[in-house]
Amino acid sequence: MKIWASEHIFDHPWETVTKAAMQKYPNPMNPGVFGVDVLDRSVDTEGRLHSTRLLSTEWGLPSMAKSIIGVTRTCTYVQEHSVVDPKEKSFELKSTNISFTNLVSVDEKLTYKPHPQDPEKTVLTQEALISVKGISLSSYLEGLMAKTISVNAGKGREAMEWVIRRLNTEIEELAATARGTIRAPMAAAVADK
Repeated sequence: MKIWASEHIFDHPWETVTKAAMQKYPNPMNPGVFGVDVLDRSVDTEGRLHSTRLLSTEWGLPSMAKSIIGVTRTCTYVQEHSVVDPKEKSFELKSTNISFTNLVSVDEKLTYKPHPQDPEKTVLTQEALISVKGISLSSYLEGLMAKTISVNAGKGREAMEWVIRRLNTEIEELAATARGTIRAPMAAAVADK
């Protein structure tokens, strides 16, 4: 078993980062995630949003790992459960693979919270528990997978920034459209006088 952990600070408020995290896939930085299906979504009596999603992904395993494990196809499915608590300003996401569980299990947990000293920033803590079962060199493979997870985490942070830029652009375009819509009738009214 191998444990991987990371912490990252986003220079954006928690609300912005949470919106981006919910819209993270698909993105050009993580082309391995090619499908996202919402299986269940509800709000509990405390006002927390609970979501269960199924991610379809192509695991980026090194070819050596594929040959040791004995697989050529690495399309896998990941079940993801998340809870967004707007009152406590926390977003917790847990995911686990539901394919290849007889060989490999990866349990991941991400937590997004406002930075304790700066509310305009968000702290992401991320951890993964990796287990390779019934295969010689399992410790070596777990190390390879931890490196892959680390690389993918970096791509995931890049993807979050990409989504945030995209959301900000959409908001700016909507605002410009709204301003234009308001100005046109006002200009017509002034011209009529």
